[in-house]
Amino acid sequence: MMSISRLSFIYLLMMSMLLMFLGLFMVYKDLVYLIEWEIISINSVVIIMTILLDWMSLLFMSFVLLISSLVIWYSESYMNMDYNINRFMILVLMFVFSMMLMIVSPNLISILLGWDGLGLVSYCLVIYYQNIKSYSAGMLTVLMNRVGDVTLLLSIAWMLNYGSWNYIFYFYYMSDYKEMIIIASLLMISAMTKSAQIPFSAWLPAAMAAPTPVSALVHSSTLVTAGVYLLIRFNYLIMNTNLNMILLLLGSLTMFMSGLGANYEFDLKKIIALSTLSQLGLMMSTLSLGFISLAFFHLIMHALFKALLFLCAGSVIHMFKDFQDIRFMGSIAKMIPLIGVIFGTANLALSGLPFLAGFYSKDLILESLSVMNFNFIIYLLFYISVGLTVCYSFRLVMNMYMYMYKFNSMSNLFDYNDLKVNLCCALFFMSVIGGSMFSWLMFMYPKVLLISMKFKLMVLMMIFMGVWLGMNLSKLNVSFLFMPSFMSMFMGSMWYLSIISVYLIKMPLKMGLMMMKNTDQGWFEFMGSQHIYLKIKQLSIFHMNYQNNMFMLFMITMFFWVMIMLFMYLF
Repeated sequence: MMSISRLSFIYLLMMSMLLMFLGLFMVYKDLVYLIEWEIISINSVVIIMTILLDWMSLLFMSFVLLISSLVIWYSESYMNMDYNINRFMILVLMFVFSMMLMIVSPNLISILLGWDGLGLVSYCLVIYYQNIKSYSAGMLTVLMNRVGDVTLLLSIAWMLNYGSWNYIFYFYYMSDYKEMIIIASLLMISAMTKSAQIPFSAWLPAAMAAPTPVSALVHSSTLVTAGVYLLIRFNYLIMNTNLNMILLLLGSLTMFMSGLGANYEFDLKKIIALSTLSQLGLMMSTLSLGFISLAFFHLIMHALFKALLFLCAGSVIHMFKDFQDIRFMGSIAKMIPLIGVIFGTANLALSGLPFLAGFYSKDLILESLSVMNFNFIIYLLFYISVGLTVCYSFRLVMNMYMYMYKFNSMSNLFDYNDLKVNLCCALFFMSVIGGSMFSWLMFMYPKVLLISMKFKLMVLMMIFMGVWLGMNLSKLNVSFLFMPSFMSMFMGSMWYLSIISVYLIKMPLKMGLMMMKNTDQGWFEFMGSQHIYLKIKQLSIFHMNYQNNMFMLFMITMFFWVMIMLFMYLF
């Protein structure tokens, strides 16, 4: 009998291929299908499930299912000694189902179901290993995402008087109304919490406490991309209400902050997590400029090489006996050459080196920005962030490839005949040829931008500067050595966002505990339920005593009455 992971892998892969062909057919024919399914109708109460199928939703679902299928099969090898592997597989499938529900929903209620499903299942997956670090990271993750859930609920409440929660009906006709501006603001906050933009960035590196296959799924195509996808759908509203300026600033700062922070990290998984944060900032900034197709193109390209990076990182961490510090890794190209080549190529694709997957989307975004008449600070942040991405990628490559092996001499590294490596090879080919292939398939006509030579060479110049800086930083074994210690601490701790976030979470929790002690278990108990209970108890005891002694009281009363009557009769 086949295991859950094998069956899930086969079905998800088949569905992924089918949806990919359907999506490309939709691109070619320029079709959009809106399917309404009436679930129940009682008098005037009608509950309808609406599904939106267009080329964007179908292609995104196919990539989610492709990566999910590979991650589930990878997990069979990665977690084969785990007693609760079936529970883990079911949680991952629930996670994927929640994401699919969110993708196909043009209705805010069904979006909320998928949105809340993602938040709840991600909490269960982050605390999967059940230790103090996992619980802390899970609490930070779920409470940060809860802010987005609340703002989504508030936006549903604001749409109450429109007659339907299907947002596609109201974009073009009511975008100037004050209600739609409030709805757009609330939805932007929801997307920022899910995609970990400033000031909600602290939960994303903390969520690394989850198993590595979960990280590959979360950081490539599911949880963190849900916010970007939501804003792709609501982009017209964001642009029309001028909220895109705020989003552009916050996205650019997130990109810059995470690029700086990754150069201070030595934890392999955290470096890759901060690179995800940097790419999310790039996607959000691109959306705020109005480039919907480019943001979506970068989203699916990023999903390919980011999933590959995490799967390779998981294999390397397993070989190094669950050790994650890159300072102890070295010479992996000699010991595990296949994983070394795949991991290095994924890193180069992330950096945006020409003709790999990341280049086609990143280069197009930067060139599109260059032809716009825009703020120089934002322009500078974009290019510096690209340089920082290359910097931390090459710092990672130098530490893991070029330097001496510093781990336990008894450890045995090998990468032959391993299921994990075979799955990495499947994503490797997609990361190499995916960019060019999908740039031809997705866009009906080639995007050609006529810009001057200095702008064309500026991207390459930033890449080479990033390479040089990354190689020099790896030699120092610390980052930006000559900076003052307080500046290094500030930049290396994500601008103190993690400390502030923990404080902001602890404060209401402490306030809630204090209120519970002083009110629920204090004055309310004294003046309310307990006090009333004690009074009623005393009265009932008095009446019970009265009833128990009723016969004696009756006889005594009768005796006194007889004595009084005799006394009155005689005298």
